[in-house]
Amino acid sequence: MGPNNTAAEAAAIDAAVEGKTLITLFDRNAEKDGDKAAIHWKEGDLWRHLTWKQYRSVVHEAAAGLLSLGIKPDDFVAIMAGNRPEHVIADLAAIHAGAAGVTIYSTLAQNQIKYVAANCEAKVAVLEDLTFMKRWEAIRTDLPALQYVVLLEGAENYDTTEWVLSWEDLLEKGRSALAADPELVTRSAGAARPDDLATLIYTSGTTGVPKGVMISHRNIVWTAECLRRAVDPGENPRMVSYLPLAHIAERMSTHYLGVYLAGEVWYCPDIGMVLEYVQKARPTIFVAVPRVWEKFHNRLQARFAEDPRREKLIRSAAAHGAEMVRRVQSGKSIGFLDRLKHVLFERLIYSKVRHGLGMDALEVAITAAAPISPDLIYFFRGIGVPLFELYGMSESTGPATSNVAGQERIGSVGRPIPGVEIVLADDGEILMRGGVVTGGYYKMPEETAETFDSDGFLHSGDLGRFDDDGYLYIVGRKKDIIINAAGKNIAPAKLETAIKNHALVSQACMVGDSKPYLSMIIALDPEEAPLWAAKNDITFTDLASFSRLPEVQAEMQAAMDSANQEVARVEQVKKFTIVGDIWSPDTGEITPSLKLKRNVVLDKYRSDIEEMYS
Repeated sequence: MGPNNTAAEAAAIDAAVEGKTLITLFDRNAEKDGDKAAIHWKEGDLWRHLTWKQYRSVVHEAAAGLLSLGIKPDDFVAIMAGNRPEHVIADLAAIHAGAAGVTIYSTLAQNQIKYVAANCEAKVAVLEDLTFMKRWEAIRTDLPALQYVVLLEGAENYDTTEWVLSWEDLLEKGRSALAADPELVTRSAGAARPDDLATLIYTSGTTGVPKGVMISHRNIVWTAECLRRAVDPGENPRMVSYLPLAHIAERMSTHYLGVYLAGEVWYCPDIGMVLEYVQKARPTIFVAVPRVWEKFHNRLQARFAEDPRREKLIRSAAAHGAEMVRRVQSGKSIGFLDRLKHVLFERLIYSKVRHGLGMDALEVAITAAAPISPDLIYFFRGIGVPLFELYGMSESTGPATSNVAGQERIGSVGRPIPGVEIVLADDGEILMRGGVVTGGYYKMPEETAETFDSDGFLHSGDLGRFDDDGYLYIVGRKKDIIINAAGKNIAPAKLETAIKNHALVSQACMVGDSKPYLSMIIALDPEEAPLWAAKNDITFTDLASFSRLPEVQAEMQAAMDSANQEVARVEQVKKFTIVGDIWSPDTGEITPSLKLKRNVVLDKYRSDIEEMYS
């Protein structure tokens, strides 16, 4: 896309979003679509919902409650809870009160919570339950700005503690304040301007302390309009919220886009229940990280095997679908018989698989936040799931490039979305500019100056390349580049992604700085390991002993041999070590957004690494 087109698109988006905030859009929905369902959740066995009018009413009550607690413009309200209605109500209540909500990953340890809460000087914290409360109570004396905690569950245990309220206490305070002053929230909300902060999104801290990305109302509205023009999701889309709302991918794709497009959002409190919620919601938009798509793929493979009579036909149909997508991608023609076979498979197999997944109404399916194996995209596209890869980061309010229907290249992350300019620096670093680019890092002027330059470009830290048609390919992170003993620069992302495509693999970390060859540390998936063991008539006791079994070693060697065929010889892994540990945000090897903390892994498994080079 040429710079003139980009400038014209940016100007059109500027005009379309002029003066709009999340609050003006929220009010529009309550007035225009007031009786339509806005958010859904489950209580026991019953499904509940709020209409847009009801949603606005409870947001106003919560906002008035926050104002009665002393919340003022430019304050921050910390939120540490799962994907549930109170979470987004509290977030919208904060901006209606002139403040901003800051969602904190529920997996963070006490010292990490303390850092984030102290950095933004959170005045009120909305917490899910007593488990979270214990961590906050232990650090409260280190947070002088924190005045109140609102507990969604368990507040009765603090009924004599003045600084702890229940959620109902907050709403009741709000109702009393509104009874005394009906225009209280209208005044505070009406003062919001497009350049005001709507939230801080804290980066996962893969290379240092987390940084609070300052995201304004204008960033959000501008990005939502970009997405509307790029992927055309339609009016009133249906979505499922299940990824952490501390992650820009979830926050943008359901919470903010839900407001922008007056959509319906089903709030799923546990990622392990996402399939149930997808089957209920029948979403028209669904966003997932690669690991979720891998899980769906693995579950489908297991389900295919449950029907031995039809297994061969189903697998043949899936392979045929993937092959049709490959042919289209390579520009090859498709013969009449293959087209006819595809129509029959659609009727007999694909439509039923999609219905079983709850994805029969999907119009837009996105994979983002990490590299994904192209084979997974071919598989899902082959069975009719419209899966496209998107690239972006918190600092760009989420998306910057995307593949879209009719303009896609599997293996790439697509072209820049409307109004966004992407260029490559001399060293191949991806730079981006446009209304999606945020205002920098909160209270971090030096880090902001390093990442956001004076020409308006955001320096992503990712390396990329364009093909002749303007599709962007991600090479890897600048800081992850391995320089081997021969001085060759090697990006580990491609091979790590290839090996993680195996159902047994949870995470992989390539090693090889200053070494004569590459090696890899592999962590297994604790959910898949027992299933694989049962399928192969192996007794599973624990992950550590399972990882040492000759059958598992042989399976990983075969997977590595296959993955090595996808890269150049210098990029191939010669040795690997399977570790028996579960990698999680709690143990530190990965971030809450499932990104690898390479330095942690290299330090933790130093002796294993040395053994591979001895």
